[in-house]
Amino acid sequence: MEGAELAGKILSTWLTLVLCLILLPSVFGVSLGISEVYMKILVKTLEWATIRIEKGVPKESGLKNSASVGIIQRDESPMEKGLSGLRGRDFELSDVFYFSKKGLEAIVEDEVTQRFSSEELVSWNLLTRTNINFQYISLRLTMVWVLGVIVRYCVLLPLRVTLAFIGISLLVIGTTLVGQLPDSSLKNWLSELVHLTCCRICVRALSGTIHYHNKQYRPQKGGICVANHTSPIDVLILTTDGCYAMVGQVHGGLMGIIQRAMVKACPHVWFERSEMKDRHLVTKRLKEHIADKKKLPILIFPEGTCINNTSVMMFKKGSFEIGGTIHPVAIKYNPQFGDAFWNSSKYNMVSYLLRMMTSWAIVCDVWYMPPMTREEGEDAVQFANRVKSAIAVQGGLTELPWSRVLLQHGSKYRKWPAGRNENRDTSISLRAQDGRWACHFHLCPLARPQVM
Repeated sequence: MEGAELAGKILSTWLTLVLCLILLPSVFGVSLGISEVYMKILVKTLEWATIRIEKGVPKESGLKNSASVGIIQRDESPMEKGLSGLRGRDFELSDVFYFSKKGLEAIVEDEVTQRFSSEELVSWNLLTRTNINFQYISLRLTMVWVLGVIVRYCVLLPLRVTLAFIGISLLVIGTTLVGQLPDSSLKNWLSELVHLTCCRICVRALSGTIHYHNKQYRPQKGGICVANHTSPIDVLILTTDGCYAMVGQVHGGLMGIIQRAMVKACPHVWFERSEMKDRHLVTKRLKEHIADKKKLPILIFPEGTCINNTSVMMFKKGSFEIGGTIHPVAIKYNPQFGDAFWNSSKYNMVSYLLRMMTSWAIVCDVWYMPPMTREEGEDAVQFANRVKSAIAVQGGLTELPWSRVLLQHGSKYRKWPAGRNENRDTSISLRAQDGRWACHFHLCPLARPQVM
């Protein structure tokens, strides 16, 4: 009995602290400064760890890093050095190996596929999920790493799980209840209040630190907000500062439960991208939505998939054909504190959220940009590329002309042997030029997919 009473007191104290220090400030959109103090301590700790690592590891050896900037280990020596041994002598069969290796490296680690894996870090951030896992450097650094594991899993994780459970539960219950009301200004106000409050609670569950820039350019009602896409938490990041009517792919599991609850209170649009009928219906709904200047701005991620926040890939033109004012937004996460990228082919939503909650924090910058409209004589593709370029420049991201279709079908292309004539999009050829052997790698771009 005494044990049950003690557990009850601990639980009540825990919930009281969560309510007073986190939930109530989240409702009113204020900060008590706790996260700021935590971030200062964290920054100082990571800076100290970086210095210790640099001092503890000999320069000539460095940390064992099999993929510091990619997924394979490359020989970074210039090609001229590799070719020096092949010149001035007759051809031998073994000469092919060098060119074959270079060609295969280009196929395995092209500029597209590496955008769908987590961004690798230059220095270790004391997390064992980066390219640089735990390595013994010194006793002091090891003790700090162990202390960090204890803090993240024994202190932060229970707190964050509690907040996430409260935030998601309130969102599902609140939107379901608000959805029972008749359409009115009161329903819209309550819907915005529920969305804002619950998203702020969920951001606190990730120890989110968000820096908003150029707030005078925040998307206005009746407009279309487009942003680069890294993770589902992009929605939380943006909704913390204002509500949106969202457009996105239908999901199952936990994400599906949240989607079905949200649409009851707000005119979100969920669709199945593979269904042509759904795409036409979405276009019609979007045109009707932007025609009413009293409705919330629409939030769209034109890439149609999550990218690892190092680049911006092809924007689908469908979002730019419906007219209206486009409000570009650039989102850039700081990977030093936690990897926000969602690899949906590797992790489900629950696993992804647990990875987020066991990271140090989620730190990001959001840039609102001046509204853009389609110029005279400019088609939807050109307009989409112009908006994409603006977002890439503002967020410091690499602009790529490729779509996710290349990744989806990439394995099919890589299985084709060199020299095959049937539908050959990738080929490697070796032939003599001016008395020298040269390797030619050909990659033909895919046709631009005509999807929304």
